Amino acid sequence: MKKIEHIGIAVKNIETANKLFASLFGKPHYKIEEVISEGVKTSFFEVGPNKIELLEGTSAQSPISKFIAKKGEGIHHIAFLVDDIYTEIERLKKEGFTVLSETPKKGADNKKVAFLHPKSTNGVLIELCQEIA
Repeated sequence: MKKIEHIGIAVKNIETANKLFASLFGKPHYKIEEVISEGVKTSFFEVGPNKIELLEGTSAQSPISKFIAKKGEGIHHIAFLVDDIYTEIERLKKEGFTVLSETPKKGADNKKVAFLHPKSTNGVLIELCQEIA
């Protein structure tokens, strides 16, 4: 793993959250994007060398909406940038981690993504990200 790519924060209303985080960071988000396959609308902020991703569910059945219903708004996941997501998935499976999506999906911000189940990572949802060339 190369670095933390971003921290994902689940929010009920992305427009309200964008205003709050723009005030906090002193600058606006740089991108809003909908990932239809995941039922989510995302917004990204750059904070120094780091990124924060806000996530709003687009339906009551989306994973983000279910997360908020169960746990409330807050940190949803930590994403790590990798060079080769397929190799990393295989390596982590051999190490005993539970991979939720063995075949990476197209995610937000021009990335291929896959997730590790929180039960195998001390309760933290881990996202693996690889830039799409």
